[in-house]
Amino acid sequence: MAVPGSAVLEAVLGRIWASPRIVEDFHALCDCGGRFAGTASEARAQVFLAERLSTIAPARRESVPYRGWTRGPAGVALPDGQTLTAHALVRSVATPQAGLTAPLVDLGRGTPADIARAGETVRGAIVLVRHEFMLGRDHVHRRRKYDAARAAGAAGFLIAAHLPGVGPVTGSSGDGGAGHIPCAGIGFEEAARLAALDGQPVTLHVGGVFADAQATNLLAAIPGTGADLVVLSAHIDGHDLAESAIDNASGLACALAAAEALADVVPSLPRGIEIGLVTIEEWALAGSEAHLATMPATERARRVLNVNLDSVAGDDALTALTSGVPGMDAFLRTALAPAGLSVGLHPGFMGNSDHANYLRAGIPAFRLCAGFERADSALSLLLTRADTRDKVLPHQLKTAASVTAAILLAACSGADLPPRLDAATVARLTAG
Repeated sequence: MAVPGSAVLEAVLGRIWASPRIVEDFHALCDCGGRFAGTASEARAQVFLAERLSTIAPARRESVPYRGWTRGPAGVALPDGQTLTAHALVRSVATPQAGLTAPLVDLGRGTPADIARAGETVRGAIVLVRHEFMLGRDHVHRRRKYDAARAAGAAGFLIAAHLPGVGPVTGSSGDGGAGHIPCAGIGFEEAARLAALDGQPVTLHVGGVFADAQATNLLAAIPGTGADLVVLSAHIDGHDLAESAIDNASGLACALAAAEALADVVPSLPRGIEIGLVTIEEWALAGSEAHLATMPATERARRVLNVNLDSVAGDDALTALTSGVPGMDAFLRTALAPAGLSVGLHPGFMGNSDHANYLRAGIPAFRLCAGFERADSALSLLLTRADTRDKVLPHQLKTAASVTAAILLAACSGADLPPRLDAATVARLTAG
C-alpha cells in the first residue's frame, strides 16, 4: 500500500489544526438556520457553500428536480378539547381540513414486529411509536416503522421523541404518493399524555403542500495525475427545528477543511478528489440518488471510494460505518496508522446517509460519524430543536477533519482500495 511521506502528512494535518477556518465555516453554516430543503435558510447555505467551495476548486451546480413540499401546521386534538403540539414529518400528506379522527393505538417502540403483533387494532387507527437513538446498532429507522404501519392499514402515524425536554422529533416519512398516510412528530411529554388515551379517538391535523421544485448539489474536483476520483461527500440540508449543527453543519465544515488542506497536494497524486455537497438527503437521500442515477456509467467507474461525512461532531468518539465492504476495515486502519489515528469500525449496514447510494452504485463507501453506540452523547439530540452549535466543540471538528484528510491522502496516494462491488455483493451488504 502506498503511503504519503511524513512531511506531507504533517503539513496537511497542521493546516487543519492551525487554522480557525473550520470553526468559522461551522458557525457560518449554523447562522444560515436549519437549512430545510426549499427554504430561504437552505438558499443562504447554498450561496455560502458555493463561494467557499470555489476558493478550494472550481465549483459547479447540479440541478436536481424533485417533488417539493412545504410544511403546514400540525397538532393532535384530544377528547377534552386540548390540542397537543406536533410537527409534520417531511413529505407527509395532509389531513382533511377538519382533521383525521381515529382511535389512538400506542405501539410502544413500534417495530415492524410490534405492529404485526397488534394485528387488526392497527387498521384504521392513528398509531403512536417511539423514536430511537439513531446511531445504535439495534436502531430501527422511523421509515421502517412508518412503512409497516401503513402496510397494516393505519390511518395516521405519530412518532415521539425518546428524550424529555427536547420537543417534537422530525424526519422524513413517505413520499406523498398513493397509499401514504398523514404523519407527525411529537414530544416525549405529549406521548405520555397520548399513551393514557390508548384506544380512545383523537384528531390528527397535518398540513403540507406538494409542488415541483429544483434542488442543487454542489460539486468540485481536484484532479490527480490519473482518472480515478475519491468522493468526499456531506449533505447540505437539515431540518427547521434548530440549526442542524451536528447533522450536518459538522460534516460540511470538515469536508471543506479536509479538501482545502489537500488542495495543493492532490494534483501530484495518482488519484483525485471529488467534493460532493448534496442536498435533499433528509428526503430519503434523494439528492445523491439523482446525482448517481444521471451519471454516465463511465463516470461512475472513475469513482473508486466514497468518504461520507454525516454528524461527525458532538462526541469525541468517531466510527466508520463500513457496511461490511470487503477490505474496508483493513484500508482504514492502514490509512490512519501513519498519523497515529484510529476510528471505531462497525460492519453493519445503516442506510440512513448518502454512502448508501454509493454502495448501491457498486462504489466502496463508508460513513464517518460521531457518537456511535453512545446514547448519552449529544448525538441523541439529532432531529430535535436541541441540535444546536453549542453541542459541538472545536477539537471535535478538527479531529474529524484530520481523520478525513488522512484517509483521503492515503487513498489518493495510490493505496490499495476495497474492490468495486458487484450486484450480488451489493445485495448482500444492503439487505435489511
